[in-house]
Amino acid sequence: MTSAKDAADSISVLGLGASDDPSVLDRRVLETVARRVHQKMDDYEAYNFTALQSLSLNVFFDLAQEFSTLEHLYATCLLIPKMFFNIDCNLYVLDNKSGSIRRCAYQCVEADAGELGDLPFPQKTMVRDDRLYIPIKGNHELISQLPFTPHEDVFGMLEVYPVSRMTEHDQLFFERYANRFGFQLHNRILTNKNKEHLQFIRSLVKDIGHNVIVPNIYFKLYYKRLRSKIDLLKFFEWKLKQFFEAEAGTPETVAASQEKLLRDLGYIHEGLMDQYRQILTHYEQTSLFLETLLRRSHFEEGRYVLEKRACNFKKQVIDLQLERYRPRFEERGIEIDTSLGGVPDQEIEVVVDIGLVSQVYANLFSNAVKYTREVGDAAGNKRRFISFGWERKENFFGPGRDGIKLNVFTSGPVIPPETAAHLFEEGVRGENASGEYGTGHGLYFIREVVRLHGGVEGYEATNLGNNFFFILPMDPVV
Repeated sequence: MTSAKDAADSISVLGLGASDDPSVLDRRVLETVARRVHQKMDDYEAYNFTALQSLSLNVFFDLAQEFSTLEHLYATCLLIPKMFFNIDCNLYVLDNKSGSIRRCAYQCVEADAGELGDLPFPQKTMVRDDRLYIPIKGNHELISQLPFTPHEDVFGMLEVYPVSRMTEHDQLFFERYANRFGFQLHNRILTNKNKEHLQFIRSLVKDIGHNVIVPNIYFKLYYKRLRSKIDLLKFFEWKLKQFFEAEAGTPETVAASQEKLLRDLGYIHEGLMDQYRQILTHYEQTSLFLETLLRRSHFEEGRYVLEKRACNFKKQVIDLQLERYRPRFEERGIEIDTSLGGVPDQEIEVVVDIGLVSQVYANLFSNAVKYTREVGDAAGNKRRFISFGWERKENFFGPGRDGIKLNVFTSGPVIPPETAAHLFEEGVRGENASGEYGTGHGLYFIREVVRLHGGVEGYEATNLGNNFFFILPMDPVV
C-alpha cells in the first residue's frame, strides 16, 4: 500500500526537497497528487486489466478529447464495448434541461429505445434479466455546477448485456469504464454550460446596447428641449417685467397684454409638462428593460428565463411603446394608421413576459421610425405611415391551442426575397438601411424572445410595404 513516505519520496524524485523551500501550499498540493498517483498505481495493479481492456480505455480517452459534441461522446461510449468486446449496451442520461430521468436511451443499433419505463435507475451496480445496470456518476466536488439536480450524484445509467458472457472481472472493467465515461460526460456538460453562458453574456451585451444604451441618446434630446422651455421662463419673466412697467396704458392694451401673457404662460406650462411626460415614459421603459435584461435568474441559468403573467396586450405593451415613439413618428411625418389591420375593441389577454415582449415592440417601432418610406395609396395620395394590429389564429399551435398574430406594418418598397429570408438572423439589415444607424440585432432579438415564448416570427411583403409579425400561443395562466 502507498504510504506517506512514498509520497514524500516522490516529491524528492521530482527535485523538490525541503531545501528548495517551495510554499507550504505548493508542497501540500504536490504531496496530495503524489499520494493519489501511488493509489492509482495500486488500483490498476489490482484491476489487472487485460491488454485489450487497457487499449480500449486509451482509445476512449483519445476520442473523448477529439469529439466535441455530446452526441459523439455518447456514440463513443456505446461503440467501444461493441467493437472491442462484442458487448451490447444502452445509455440513459438525465435531460440537461429538465433533469428528468425519463429520457430515450442512446443505442448503437437503429431501433427505438423507448423511455426508461420500469427499468431500474440504481445507485449501485446491479444485475437483472442477464443485464448489468451501472450507475453513471460525476465528480462529487462539481456536482452542484450541473444545470440539473442529479439523484445522489447519479445522472445516467449504462446497461450492458448479456451478463452471461461476462466474467466478474469483465463486470469490474465495465464499472470502471462507466466511471470514466461519467467524469468525461460531467466535464463535457459543464463545458457546454460555460459556453452557453458566455454566448448568452455576449448576446446580453448586444441586447442592452441595442435596447437600452442606444435609445438613451434620446435623453439628451429630451433634456435639451426641457432646457429650451426653462429658457422661455426667463424670457417670460422679462416680458412680465415689461408689462408691469407699461401698466399705465389704456385698459384695452393692458387687457390684451394680460391675455397674451396668459397664453404664453400656458404654452410654457404645456411644453414643460410634455417634456416631463416624455422623460418619465422613457425613464420607466428604460428601467423596465434594464430590470428585465439584468434579472439574476438569467445569469444563473445562462439564458433568458421568462417571468410570464397575463397582461392586456394593448394597454400594457402596445400603447405604452407607441406613446414612447409617437414624437419620433411625428418628427418624420409618419402617420399612425390602424385602418388596415385595426386593433380590435375587445381586450385580449396573453400570458407573456411583459418586459421582454415590450422590447419586441420597441424594436419594431424603432425600425418603423428608421425605415418607413413614402408610397402612393389607392387614392393616389403620397403617404408615409405605419399600422399595427392583431388577429386570433384558431388551433395554430395544435388542437385547442389558439395563437394570436401581432404585427407592425411600415409603408415603403418591399424587401427583396433573398434578403427577407434572412431578416431575423444576427447582423442582417435590409437594403433600405442605408443612411440609418443600426446593428442588425433588433430582429434577431425579436426572434429569440418570440421563440422563448413558444411562438414564431415572420415577414410578409404587401402592395404598400412590409409587414413584420409574430404569433404567440394564447396559453392560460398556470
